[in-house]
Amino acid sequence: MTNDPKISIRKLYKIFGADPKSMLPHVHAGMGKPELLDSYNHVLGLQDINVDMQAGEITVIMGLSGSGKSTLIRHLNRLIEPTSGEVIVDGENVLDYTEDQLRRLRREKMSMVFQKFALLPHRTVLQNAGMPRRVRGEDEGSAETNGRTWLSRVGLDGYEDHYPHQLSGGMQQRVGIARALAAASDIMLMDEAFSALDPLIRTDMQDLLLELQKELHKTIVFITHDLDEALKLADHLVILKDGFVVQQGEPQDILLNPNDPYIEDFVSDINRARVLRVRSVMSPLNGETEFAGVVDVNDNLEKLIQMSGGDTTHNFKVQQDGTDVGILHMKALVRALVPAQSSDRGSIR
Repeated sequence: MTNDPKISIRKLYKIFGADPKSMLPHVHAGMGKPELLDSYNHVLGLQDINVDMQAGEITVIMGLSGSGKSTLIRHLNRLIEPTSGEVIVDGENVLDYTEDQLRRLRREKMSMVFQKFALLPHRTVLQNAGMPRRVRGEDEGSAETNGRTWLSRVGLDGYEDHYPHQLSGGMQQRVGIARALAAASDIMLMDEAFSALDPLIRTDMQDLLLELQKELHKTIVFITHDLDEALKLADHLVILKDGFVVQQGEPQDILLNPNDPYIEDFVSDINRARVLRVRSVMSPLNGETEFAGVVDVNDNLEKLIQMSGGDTTHNFKVQQDGTDVGILHMKALVRALVPAQSSDRGSIR
């Protein structure tokens, strides 16, 4: 068993323009995105990105429009070529790959789910779901059997012979997810996959992804501009601004310990009681015997507020899989609900 990351991004830079290589010394010397554009008419897309993505986890990359998040995810399968840096997948730098190696990477190791669904309109739902197997050269029967299996898993039994235009947006995206899963790849890249959906359908899709992930343990790289979605899905959260990483880490820790005014502003309007989990604010047991109740490490604080009736004198025993692991003091919970001091810049949301 190894703890090496599944994907490791090292010193990754992307500069758009006529002569990006010649711009690197300016960026290394500290020139930022606005200055590079004004002085040299080049756009700094990514700046010194260093991120490790662990196998079986969901890494969420988020930021506002223009932050570089979609540019970053397209470097992983080399839809965009970097100006400099490394993208290591399973110990190999994919930037050194030949065309044949890159083709195998995209066919066998990485699948992608797009914001705009990217289904083939002249193909049925089943044909779309089976497409990855056909591209690999498998026979029609095998491709359809595999596609049918994954359509069933995403709740589309009975829709195999429909065409994409006959489905709702949420159903079309389920086809997109089934197609990605049919590829049997270790890594799924999801670029704003739920952003085009209505809020209730979007929530259903998030729940579906988490449900599938519990069983499949894919390495998922998920792009979003929505902080609530990021906090719900992420095992590891990476927040970008103007092409560089402002903060990354476990989402609960970022919410409780923002390291930059930009992050403070980002998280200031979040419903912390709904997002924060017991595990983030509990303390070790220290001989206590009196408890108002028992809670799970992954319960949100909103549940604790309801259980306590707002009484800040209550303490709750915390368990994980039936084992005692800590204590939650309601006073600690109340302190956690107060966000860090926001900057004077005003909200960016």
